[in-house]
Amino acid sequence: MDTRGRLLEYLKKESGGWVSGEALSREIGVTRSAVWKNIVRLRGDGYVIDSSPGKGYSLSRTPDMLLPNEIWEGLETEVFGRGEIVYFRETDSTNARARELADQGAPEGTLVVAESQTKGRGRKGRSWFSPPGTGIYASLILRPDLSPDEAPRITFVTAISAAEALLSLTLLDVAIKWPNDILIKEKKVAGILTEISAEMDVIDYMVVGLGMNVNNPHLPHDIAERATSVLMETGGEFQRVKILREYLRRQERYYQVLRESGFGPVLGRWKELTNTIGKRVMVEMIDRRYTGVVTGVDPDGVLILQEEGGQVRRILSGDVIFV
Repeated sequence: MDTRGRLLEYLKKESGGWVSGEALSREIGVTRSAVWKNIVRLRGDGYVIDSSPGKGYSLSRTPDMLLPNEIWEGLETEVFGRGEIVYFRETDSTNARARELADQGAPEGTLVVAESQTKGRGRKGRSWFSPPGTGIYASLILRPDLSPDEAPRITFVTAISAAEALLSLTLLDVAIKWPNDILIKEKKVAGILTEISAEMDVIDYMVVGLGMNVNNPHLPHDIAERATSVLMETGGEFQRVKILREYLRRQERYYQVLRESGFGPVLGRWKELTNTIGKRVMVEMIDRRYTGVVTGVDPDGVLILQEEGGQVRRILSGDVIFV
């Protein structure tokens, strides 16, 4: 932990009480001038820190921001988010930044987060509405020991992790729509964008991006009928960092299950959380579309669709629309 992180940790430990600059200097092992400089930086990050001659400093408010120190505090993982967390007030796309880091050799578990995105992306190049301070925009670097054709399994792991995080913290009616949408009452609250760099038989790295609407009071007109936010469904704001920490904890857990026990247990849990099986749907692909009833998902995560004429289709990738 750097000087700023240690200073913040000490101020939080005092629970809003006053701490003298001399005590902070002695406790952290830096000069009083360095204490002051780091107080200024913390204020720039959004922390409200009061100062008073003869009393020192007091932390009176912690911002609802996805700051590295806030993520680390209480994070129950061993690898995911434990190392470097790259934080942006604004960036074009956390996935784009994570890919750059992965190309440079960033280790598994490196996390990129942003308060807002100017070019947030979903599947097939679609944009993801990413206003500042309301959602979770996070991308995780993975280096799984999987073949490229097994890469979609990571999307299932991520969907379970995001859905369970919301279920545990909000008690909302959360479900997964194949392959990568998280829904509340059949409206999209989160999406997953998985990107891969691989050779013929080995994955170099994967970047798993999560976009989640948390404290959005409203959404743009063009998506309002099919999307929602945690705030809109509950009527109350949630700490985004708390949801992110819970997501990372579950993501690491199911990633370990995948490594140690294979895809079976992951797919089993996914089936318990999905609302897609048994539904009549239209599947839109790049050059065609099919309509029918989803009869299941095979052991590889491929969607099984039975058309009205009885023909069975195996869908590897496509957009599912409930009919």
